[in-house]
Amino acid sequence: MHPSMTRYWPLVACYVVVVVLSLLASNGVHAVPAYARQTGSACADCHAGAYGPALTPYGMRFKLGGYTDTDGQGIKIPVAAQLIGSHNVPETGQHTTQLTEADIYLAGRISDHLGGFVKVETDNNGKDQFSTRLSNLDLRFVAKDLKIAGKDTIVGVSVNNSPGFDDPLGVLPNASTLGPPAISGTLLNLSSPNSLYNRVIGGGVYALYDDNWYGEIGTYNSMPTSVQDKLGYKLAGDPGRLSDTGYFRFAYMKDMKRQFFSVGLVALTTTRRLPRNAPGDDITDLGYDLTYQFLGNHEHIVQASYVNILEQRDYGSTPTINGLVAKSHGDAHDRTLSVTYTFKQSYALQVAHLVSTGTEDAARYPPYGKPDSTANLITLYWTPFGKDDSFTSKANLKIAATWFLFTRFNGVSNNVFGAPPGAPMLRAKDLDAFTLSASIAF
Repeated sequence: MHPSMTRYWPLVACYVVVVVLSLLASNGVHAVPAYARQTGSACADCHAGAYGPALTPYGMRFKLGGYTDTDGQGIKIPVAAQLIGSHNVPETGQHTTQLTEADIYLAGRISDHLGGFVKVETDNNGKDQFSTRLSNLDLRFVAKDLKIAGKDTIVGVSVNNSPGFDDPLGVLPNASTLGPPAISGTLLNLSSPNSLYNRVIGGGVYALYDDNWYGEIGTYNSMPTSVQDKLGYKLAGDPGRLSDTGYFRFAYMKDMKRQFFSVGLVALTTTRRLPRNAPGDDITDLGYDLTYQFLGNHEHIVQASYVNILEQRDYGSTPTINGLVAKSHGDAHDRTLSVTYTFKQSYALQVAHLVSTGTEDAARYPPYGKPDSTANLITLYWTPFGKDDSFTSKANLKIAATWFLFTRFNGVSNNVFGAPPGAPMLRAKDLDAFTLSASIAF
């Protein structure tokens, strides 16, 4: 965290919580009915639960192919829409019931080699105040049916606005929208303050060799603040100025039809200036991830994933704040473990354990000098449609109940914002929330 932000510390912490809850309430990327109409396949062919978000190996190949597969039955309109309503019950604060989000997707093939995904999102900020923004973006050019050393090979280019969003495994935080609520999280975690999520532009060249070996290399730049403003983003979340940014992704994946597993590596290095006129911080993220899926005959599906990302920082300045000298080096460490059981691609239970820790620094992280947080996520949901034998396979409905439970925030469980004696104190569990939501996509 930049020293200038420390004076606003409680506000920053609350902002992190709100951002995480908003992302979880929207539940990130869903099955897009426009793809189902284009391919003639049901939503459940690409997603373990018929509404998503977790991809099956079939869905991974569709994404790697640039969203260009088709049933050959003429031109389909590449448009879909989604509406989300929710009843939110925070542990502290007011209960709300409202239309939470309305989205338009432009998603589909342009040619045999060109396709994409663009989401425009309108959020209800409360009291009938709405804001519209460009959400996820992923445009691809792909060369398929190639042979290298006699092996099937796909080579493509992705242009997107979030490092890791184009991940074919869908396990990195910006693709899964699952990352720990971080006070000082990694750049690759969408739940970190001043995250890169949707506020940068870049991408890279990728290749899939012999159906098993995936590699990607690319770069990103943050969008100018004037562009972020026009796209609907508040300048308070600016990720800062990035330079000399490199992104690398490698994964080995094995599809055994009834089972699937993968092992992946990810890296991002950059120099960030936050605010944009501040000295640059040299930042390097290094991470690994593991996934396993038991697919069987798709009646009982079990998916497990673990993502571990370590960020090392060399700060460009070491200011003195409240008589304390900030450290010149530090790190942040984000870990996410998630297990999901899905029955008949309609009923699911997801449990996730989310941990973010970092170097203790009394100057940068008041009141305790500890940026650590721990939370758990429990979600139950029902998706009646989107399957070959359901009322419709090209549209969907999802009813979900989500519990978001904190056990640690600012490194402690009690008095998390360091209120003085006699003042109201908040415990970590006071940040808990329950959400009942209904989503429809068509």
